[in-house]
Amino acid sequence: MSFFKKLKDRMFRSSDKIGEGLEALVSEETAPEAAPAASAAPTAPVGTAPLVTDPGSAPAAASPEPDRPGLIGRLLGRTEEPRRVLDDAMLESLEELLIQADMGVETAVRVTANIAEGRFGRRISTSELRAALAGEVARIMGPVARPMPLYPTKPQVVLVVGVNGSGKTTTIGKLASQFKAAGKSVVIAAGDTFRAAAVEQLQIWGTRAGVPVLTAPEGSDPASLAFDALTKARADGADLLMIDTAGRLQNRQDLMEELAKIVRVIRKVDPTAPHNTLLVLDATTGQNAVTQVEIFRKIADVSGLVMTKLDGTAKGGVLVALADKFGLPIHAIGVGEQIDDLAPFDPDDFARALVGAAE
Repeated sequence: MSFFKKLKDRMFRSSDKIGEGLEALVSEETAPEAAPAASAAPTAPVGTAPLVTDPGSAPAAASPEPDRPGLIGRLLGRTEEPRRVLDDAMLESLEELLIQADMGVETAVRVTANIAEGRFGRRISTSELRAALAGEVARIMGPVARPMPLYPTKPQVVLVVGVNGSGKTTTIGKLASQFKAAGKSVVIAAGDTFRAAAVEQLQIWGTRAGVPVLTAPEGSDPASLAFDALTKARADGADLLMIDTAGRLQNRQDLMEELAKIVRVIRKVDPTAPHNTLLVLDATTGQNAVTQVEIFRKIADVSGLVMTKLDGTAKGGVLVALADKFGLPIHAIGVGEQIDDLAPFDPDDFARALVGAAE
């Protein structure tokens, strides 16, 4: 199964919500359009087709049916797609739909305005609207779709941050396993020393991938563990050291000091570390992800994003809002628990999956 198909199948809550919403927008007839049609049809001049024909009445003589498919289409049993004039009312409804999908007010307004450009006042079908929306989403996402950069430095230190429950630990395990499969030697440091479950989860992934996981007793100083892990990774000639961190936002000051101490201590071994700081976000949190980016950019020098749990939410539009607002690289997205359910971010695939487009 291609990752696009998996992405579309598992993003059904987002794609169904947006896709069905687009269909409803186009098929919906507004009162101002319907009212003149009812009164105008009986009094239309002979030989002139009414703008809208009442389906309950016979068409006027010598008046061709509007939207009637051509001869070839009729022979093949095809009917034309419903169309609707792209007017202010439709654009306002489109804006609301995108906001409900957690695209954010500013991004939704900008996307809607761009779709209106060159199309306003024209009759538009669902497929045309879907393609226009996918194009706008891909345009926003294109500049931020970048794989995590790999450097010649050994070991390359990757600091992974994010709130507890965001999928941070699982993401580290999947990335480590994928890097190992690509021929890289990897070491994991279980730096969230306050959560035994996080340590155990990393140990399971480490065993599965054949990657060593360095741990410390519960409640130990994470900075001390990070120092020991970097020293060992350097001595072993490892390519990558991935450091898990705590994500307790209840006391931001403590977390800020803890992360600052980790950075300060590992720089005693390598003044250029960390080389990447990945922020892992949970898509199901919707607009809260925007707040988390703002917080962690102040706490740590975030270099890139990973979005998890896109398979469990109707709020996939938040990734568009993040790209539009912050412009941070999006390295990977996750749509499940298996190792191949985390893949490099592809803006075109994501855009088409988000709007429910065909493969």
